[in-house]
Amino acid sequence: MPQILFLCTGNYYRSRFAEELFNHLASERGIGWQADSRGLALHLGILNVGPISPATAIALAKMGIPLSNPIRSPRDLCENDLHSSARIIALKEAEHRPMIAARFPGWPDRVEYWHVDDLDQLSASQALAQIEQHIRELIDRFASLEQFSD
Repeated sequence: MPQILFLCTGNYYRSRFAEELFNHLASERGIGWQADSRGLALHLGILNVGPISPATAIALAKMGIPLSNPIRSPRDLCENDLHSSARIIALKEAEHRPMIAARFPGWPDRVEYWHVDDLDQLSASQALAQIEQHIRELIDRFASLEQFSD
């Protein structure tokens, strides 16, 4: 099954929401892709408490999407994650492209970038709504491609 990898800074909030929502919707629609997520700079999340952002957990619960129990902790990106993913999406180009370039030279141009701000620029409800819109569009594109490949 092809894998899509979502990246953000701490793998605590945006990328985790994208991963969980994608997997839920892909399963509902019968899309043959699996999502995972990683962080580019976990050390910057010193104020992150617990394994996942409360805003992410609440938003997913409101959508009826259960989290696994126990909820996994944030995971740091390694080069093997990049090689094993068919598609890689970082949630904020201005923030994440330089991090990818510093840690994984040769990879920045192989990543797709969205433009979803973190909490310092956008409320959780606004950011998660933007991610949801991107994910739904992505799922629709994948569904159309699979429909034509049958």
